[in-house]
Amino acid sequence: MYPYDGRKNGETIKEMQYCNFTLDTNAEGEMDEMSVRIARVLRPTSKEIIFLCIGSDRSIGDSFGPLAGTMLREHQVPYHVFGTLAEPVHALNLKSVLKEIKKQFKNPFIFGIDACLGGYHQIGSIILTKGPFSPGEAMNKTLPELGDYHLKAVVNYLDPLLPNQSLNDTRLDTVMNLAKITTRIIVKSLK
Repeated sequence: MYPYDGRKNGETIKEMQYCNFTLDTNAEGEMDEMSVRIARVLRPTSKEIIFLCIGSDRSIGDSFGPLAGTMLREHQVPYHVFGTLAEPVHALNLKSVLKEIKKQFKNPFIFGIDACLGGYHQIGSIILTKGPFSPGEAMNKTLPELGDYHLKAVVNYLDPLLPNQSLNDTRLDTVMNLAKITTRIIVKSLK
């Protein structure tokens, strides 16, 4: 869940892009750039595309994924969306959802969307990264790595002693704005 953990010693992430958004700044250029990058990833693939939005509607900070999934469905994106407020994909059902995806789709392209915790200066950042990610990492949960690409939004700072508290103390306004911006970025990338 933390944007930098989970890497092996010495490993660098080669394809990572930030889109920093705060209510005080206009990040339209960064959002456009991220939309273009996502379009370059999605358009050439011949695989079935799945947006897998991870999180729980029972924690404000962790609700970013289900909110984004709900908004993507409301915008009727032409791809499969798993993980909404009505049907969230979280630690308790992730493995069964992944089995269902494998049953329904042969070798799909999975685009993961999840909340993460970071430093104070990173709150409001949206990070696009090539490769899989490990949901629940900040909560010390052992869940399967997933995704061909993933997008994470830094919803709050990471308190290493109380990571659950960091998620629960997250401002709903921050999560809503990040979900709206993520949806705008993805919808724009499909045009």
